[in-house]
Amino acid sequence: MRAATAALAASALTFIPMPALAAALEGQADRQPTNWVAIAMFVAFVGLTLWITKVAAARTRTASDFYTAGGGITGFQNGLAMAGDYMSAASFLGISAQIFNDGYDGLIYSTGFLVGWPILLFLMAERLRNLGRFTFADVASYRFAQPPVRSFAAVSTLLVVSFYLIAQMVGAGQLIKLLFGLPYAVAVVIVGALMMFYVLFGGMRATTWVQIIKAVLLLGGASFMALMVLAQTGFSLEALFSRAVEVKTQAALAGGANAAEAAERGRSIMAPGNFIKDPVSALSFGLALMLGTAGLPHILMRFFTVPDAKEARKSVLWATGWIGYFYILTFIIGFGAIVLVGTQGSYLDSDGALRGGGNMAAIHLAHAIGGNAFLGFISAVAFATILAVVAGLTLSAASAVSHDLYATVFKHGKARSLDELRVSRLTTLALGALAVLLGLLFEKQNVAFMVSLAFALAASGNFPVLILSLLWSGCTTRGAAWGGTIGLLTAFVLTLLSPAVWTNSFNLGPAPFPYSSAAIFSVPAGFIGIWLISLFDRSPRAAIDKAGYPAQRVRAETGIGAFAASDH
Repeated sequence: MRAATAALAASALTFIPMPALAAALEGQADRQPTNWVAIAMFVAFVGLTLWITKVAAARTRTASDFYTAGGGITGFQNGLAMAGDYMSAASFLGISAQIFNDGYDGLIYSTGFLVGWPILLFLMAERLRNLGRFTFADVASYRFAQPPVRSFAAVSTLLVVSFYLIAQMVGAGQLIKLLFGLPYAVAVVIVGALMMFYVLFGGMRATTWVQIIKAVLLLGGASFMALMVLAQTGFSLEALFSRAVEVKTQAALAGGANAAEAAERGRSIMAPGNFIKDPVSALSFGLALMLGTAGLPHILMRFFTVPDAKEARKSVLWATGWIGYFYILTFIIGFGAIVLVGTQGSYLDSDGALRGGGNMAAIHLAHAIGGNAFLGFISAVAFATILAVVAGLTLSAASAVSHDLYATVFKHGKARSLDELRVSRLTTLALGALAVLLGLLFEKQNVAFMVSLAFALAASGNFPVLILSLLWSGCTTRGAAWGGTIGLLTAFVLTLLSPAVWTNSFNLGPAPFPYSSAAIFSVPAGFIGIWLISLFDRSPRAAIDKAGYPAQRVRAETGIGAFAASDH
């Protein structure tokens, strides 16, 4: 396996389009002086995580160890790991960058990302843990025919993970490019190789501990950043916002606007409309962020790492607290970047854009308030953030292929544990190559926005299937499989036709679908599709599905018959 990993890391460059590699190499001439303090901290953290992976690898022998760490993680630990999984590049780099660019409108991410957690806590946490074993497909297909629902779940997981991977790879590539002065393409390959190593050898146990350590460091680092920003304005939010408005006004004046226009542009950062410009997009965006949380495969998978439903509830409660606190900090960090980064020419290029890419506002702010040492710390934490999330995403996708497709659909539940593990690791290698390619194709996108597209897919496919299979006795196999597919494909097609992909990424001209997010159309399509198809399903299988609901409800509510940690 070590040879296979090394071979893939070496051959990953074959997946890089040569024009992209040439452009990246040309950019070396503009790189900044090497920051050895930052690099030393960065390397130290990577060394720590590699040691954790080595320790975890010695305890990863079975499929249950690989997928769920044996089910022995406590609620508090899992809550921190969940928070670590969720506080991704989109949360730290993307939201702060969006606020740096558009002000108040960036808050839609902080709000939307957070409000999905009560749904998980009150409607799904216990039921997921009582019914599932390795993946959310175990829950969605509990009383249904296995092949159709698990096939849908596997395809949905791979699509959601692919879009989510884009954001992480772009953020990591830009970070390493800024820190080491490496070409972006090479930086992305390095991230892909490290991610594959962690997942291949450490599985869920290594991923969990990397996420816990990263969550603690990120919360500590972000707290220090927010405090230092507030210290610049006498711990007055009003003074911070006033100064940010002044900075944006001065920037508009420097750009050639007259006094009235400049004042209007400055004030606009404290009002909606800079980023989300119409009510339909705002509603659609919010719906995707809120419901998508409850459909993310790598988040749902974490419910199966705890011993019982009680610990699952604790997990969500702790995670919600940490995440809510963190999103308050990102708002302060974003406005702090406007004040402390936007006024310093050393952080901007000749066009007035952020050096290193549009997602680097928080990284530059770290240098502005703490010098090279704090820049090194935040860079290492940001990289750990990305690496842990990428590992969790890859693990969920690999489990979908190996457990849901290979073991259950193709082998009818009779696959050997070692064979399942082998398929999972081969899938990890393929996903690593895919992640590198996607990171190169979407280099210029805001990472928070790319994650929002993944949320739209999860909200339109996974969430309707999960919630209706758990709470509606009339749901059938055909309804879940075909209705979920309708929601998923609607979101996927409209996302490809949206301005973000059609126009900004592929340069194909005006987008056929005018809105930023498809969720307001695709989420109802998923729910209505499941409801109508189930309603008119008169097949013999439909009768079995409906008759199985009472037994499912008893297990979901009481936990009688649930998989224990030792059985995991």
